[in-house]
Amino acid sequence: MSGLDATIINTALPAIIADLQGIQFMGWIVAVFLLGVCMSTPIWGKVGEIIGYKRTFQIALIIFILASLAEAVAPNIYFFLVARTIMGIGGGGMGSLPYVILGKIIANLHARTKAMGFLGASFSLASIFGPLLGGIIVDFLAWEWIFYINIPLGLLTIWLLQVNYQEEVPTHQFQFDFLGAGLLVSGLCAFLVGLQLIGLTRVEWILMFVLLGLLLLGLFWWWEGRVEAPLIQRRIFHNGTLVRDFLIFGLAWGGFIAYNTYASVWAQGLLGLSALFGGLTLIPNAVADIIGTQMATYFQDHSRAKTTLNVGLITILLTLLIMTFLSLQASLVWVMGAGIFAGFGVGLVFVILQVKVQEDAGPDLGVATSISYLMRILAQSLMSATYGIVLNQKLAQGVSQHAHINLKMLNKLTDAQTAVTLPQELLPVLRQVLHQGLGAIMVTGASLLILALMGNNWQKKA
Repeated sequence: MSGLDATIINTALPAIIADLQGIQFMGWIVAVFLLGVCMSTPIWGKVGEIIGYKRTFQIALIIFILASLAEAVAPNIYFFLVARTIMGIGGGGMGSLPYVILGKIIANLHARTKAMGFLGASFSLASIFGPLLGGIIVDFLAWEWIFYINIPLGLLTIWLLQVNYQEEVPTHQFQFDFLGAGLLVSGLCAFLVGLQLIGLTRVEWILMFVLLGLLLLGLFWWWEGRVEAPLIQRRIFHNGTLVRDFLIFGLAWGGFIAYNTYASVWAQGLLGLSALFGGLTLIPNAVADIIGTQMATYFQDHSRAKTTLNVGLITILLTLLIMTFLSLQASLVWVMGAGIFAGFGVGLVFVILQVKVQEDAGPDLGVATSISYLMRILAQSLMSATYGIVLNQKLAQGVSQHAHINLKMLNKLTDAQTAVTLPQELLPVLRQVLHQGLGAIMVTGASLLILALMGNNWQKKA
């Protein structure tokens, strides 16, 4: 369900915004979901410790199902966005808790790695069929059905959990850090809202939200050192190896989304292809991701985790380097082929790194697993905003050097349907400017992968 929702929504976006009259909120449909995921992910891990991960996962599924129903019957865009945020809250549990559960029920590292490989592959497989299924549903039924489909799938999942997963329910006294949860949620919310407002409002407002978020997160850190039952044990961040794992998680994912986000823009804006072909650009990447997840156990049996992570990080980096040096005249085959390396690398890195996080965390497995998932979401939000700034600066620089083009033309260039309305004689210049902007994004992403490699190979001197 999570993999389908992440991709199927993109196909249905035009129909949703047309029906609910919300074109100005198109970006927020994705942003509020990520916001809900970020706010809730650390809390789900703690709730699982208190009431059991089986029951907690089922609660997350129920929230996701009810939010799906609310989105399907939404009378306006505002109701839809609130429901989408709530769906993100459920999605935070759905995304992180399965990894915790596997860590709890499978002690053998080889078996656990194999199981996590299947978990990663299921998400990638769903992301392949998501756009296709979304197109069929929108064309032959209605966009509401992309949410209705979650109801039977969710109920089936709850039943499968109930029948097949037997868990010893914790018997210790219920203790939950409500103040800490409030500080964490509000801090993450303010920080992420500030990031999402970049380019949309005045700098003062952006800084206000970002600084408020950092202040609240600082207060959360202070409070966690004084409360009897903290939401997140501060000792987790005294574990240098574990902190390094978290940083590699964030850097690797932040670098990868440079390709994952802008490969389709490359296909449509530079090659003049349709949105359909733009979506197909990522299919080799997703297939390679599945292969990477399934080969994780082989690498685990034949090499150290550090060596395996180096292989995965280098292959992701290779994709970004290829895209950096790819010429404006390069065909779609090159763009799709470049993504194969990143797909394989991501599949390999995130299975091995997730197992490593759990091993390095020891008794804090549940919370550490949730934090590692949070690092991916935070990296996606932060780097999406950063890549937007990099692109806008490069485009503005290109416009200033050519008197006959403007940013409005460049916006039209990224959509094949509006690109045909542009003066044909200006297309080469417009594509050259966009090419420079996309190249700068790939360089930025590559820089993150280099930092991840440095972190993976850094050893503290005795």
